[in-house]
Amino acid sequence: MQYIQPPLSSPSSVDELMRRAKDLAGLSLGDLARGANIEIPQNFKTQKGWSGQLIERCLGASAGSKPAQDFPELGIELKTLPLSYDFKPLETTYVCYAPLTNNTGVNWTNSNVRNKLQRVLWLPIQGEREIPPAERTIGSPILWCPTEHESLQLQTDWEELMDMISLGQVERIDASVGSVLQLRPKAANGSVVTDAIGENGQAIKTRPRGFYLRKNFTQQILTRAFAI
Repeated sequence: MQYIQPPLSSPSSVDELMRRAKDLAGLSLGDLARGANIEIPQNFKTQKGWSGQLIERCLGASAGSKPAQDFPELGIELKTLPLSYDFKPLETTYVCYAPLTNNTGVNWTNSNVRNKLQRVLWLPIQGEREIPPAERTIGSPILWCPTEHESLQLQTDWEELMDMISLGQVERIDASVGSVLQLRPKAANGSVVTDAIGENGQAIKTRPRGFYLRKNFTQQILTRAFAI
């Protein structure tokens, strides 16, 4: 079996990060977990973020749960992308939490969504549910920066969603709003609530929300990278 030991330090350059990422291609999550001496879950029902955290560790990511990019010194965010047998994204991609209050002065340029998506290292992973986590293979990395068109798509959706939040319409936002970026509840369970603005400007409690990239958006990233 092929194991890989987690690095002792963060990558010092983009080239070093890409070398590390390319070294993971073709390995399984089990290979990585055994090298890092980490217990492998039987499924992802209660440990959905396990594979991403494992890969972060094996690449030397330093941000942890902070709002900065995973590799802040390089300005790069890491995202795993579970794929079907026919190389299509199986799920939307979480970007970051959405601010539901105190949004004065927040615009697209200084938003956390733009910050997170300025430069992304994508790592495709086999994602079909019948494949045990330990046997899921990691694919070739993609270092991606949004094109001008993609940036405009993201900005347009972000501004529409943030306008609705600021106008007290957060409870009206459903999965149909946004062409490439959507807003969805983001919490461990339905009992978790946070502050937000109601339609009459009053303070309300609602479920935390997160920004997610739609599958059609990540599909176009894959298509351009691998000419699928």
